[in-house]
Amino acid sequence: MSSDPWGRVDETGTVYVRTADGEQVVGSWAAGSPEEALAYFERKYEGLVVEIGLLEKRVRTTDLSAKDAQTAIGHLREQVDAHHAVGDLDALRTRLDKLVETVEARREERKAQRAKQSDEARHAKEALVTEAEELAQSDQWRAAGERLRALVDTWKGLPRLDRKSDDELWHRFSHARSAFSKRRKAHFAQLDAQREDARRVKERLVAEAEALSGSADWGPTAARYRELMAEWKAAGRAQREHEDDLWNRFRGAQDVFFAARSSVFAERDAEQSENLKLKEELAEEAEKLLPVQDLKATRAAFRAINERWEAIGHVPRDARPKVEGRMHAVERAIQEAEEAEWRRTNPEARARAEGLTGQLQAAVDKLGAQIEQARAQGNNARADKLQRELEGRQELLEQALKGLQEFGG
Repeated sequence: MSSDPWGRVDETGTVYVRTADGEQVVGSWAAGSPEEALAYFERKYEGLVVEIGLLEKRVRTTDLSAKDAQTAIGHLREQVDAHHAVGDLDALRTRLDKLVETVEARREERKAQRAKQSDEARHAKEALVTEAEELAQSDQWRAAGERLRALVDTWKGLPRLDRKSDDELWHRFSHARSAFSKRRKAHFAQLDAQREDARRVKERLVAEAEALSGSADWGPTAARYRELMAEWKAAGRAQREHEDDLWNRFRGAQDVFFAARSSVFAERDAEQSENLKLKEELAEEAEKLLPVQDLKATRAAFRAINERWEAIGHVPRDARPKVEGRMHAVERAIQEAEEAEWRRTNPEARARAEGLTGQLQAAVDKLGAQIEQARAQGNNARADKLQRELEGRQELLEQALKGLQEFGG
């Protein structure tokens, strides 16, 4: 008979293993020596030790499910309970019992972890739904649309909840996206309609602008172009593919008109500047007729100058009063000389000659005072004008005095 601390072989070849419950029959051995029998069943025990060790490692280091772990433990327990190995089977049972506790603890841990993840996923999805419902009311179409697409990607990365909860939240999320899309579609449909209206209005404005581009009615046409520009701005923007082309046509028509007007105005300004120079020369020539010596010759000379004046044409508007005032002053001096001559030759004029002389003297005195006042105020242009008028009045006064002398003779 042969034995070791965990088993023995009797004289009949029966192999026993020692356990806490006493010896248990392992099997019979007739092929060799008792030592070989014990070594064989000890190797089977070592095999069980290795399998249990591997299962412990899998439970500890992998995501082996509790169900699969329990199945593997049950399979090993059956082998241990079958007593087909020689060794410390009680120790193996103890390890298997501890492994069951570990698997159960891992099951509870994973259950708690799944519950936590589910709770986090619920809160995350509820937050996504809340944000999506807020974005559904936004008018920031581009930014809100991009954010909603990002929320969808975030949703897809979250774990699923229980079907009822997940479906309810997804329904709210999807409804918010649909509401935003519906509002955005309506907005852009309205915008497209407005832009189409703007396009039609601007087509009309362009047609009128192009029709006016050849007009030579400078003032009214320029005013109408200003009105067309105001209408253009009020019309709003047309579609992108039409707006630039319409604007280029509209602006181009205006440019044609205003370029032509500028050319004509520049030519007219040059002509009027030359006219002013000619009229200033004539005014100077007319002023040299004063004081009147020979009334008949002076009248004829002024008439000839005036005919040349009328033939010249327009001068710049801001220069017109001054140059025309010079001619009017000469004309008034001649008229006053004519009146003085008539009074001198009129038998009835003697009675009025003295009164006229007094009036002319008063006028000369008054003009002298006005000239001094204008000089004092620095208004030399007015002073020069009054000076020329004064010279004419002084000439008349001298003639009136001579007339009085003639009446006296």
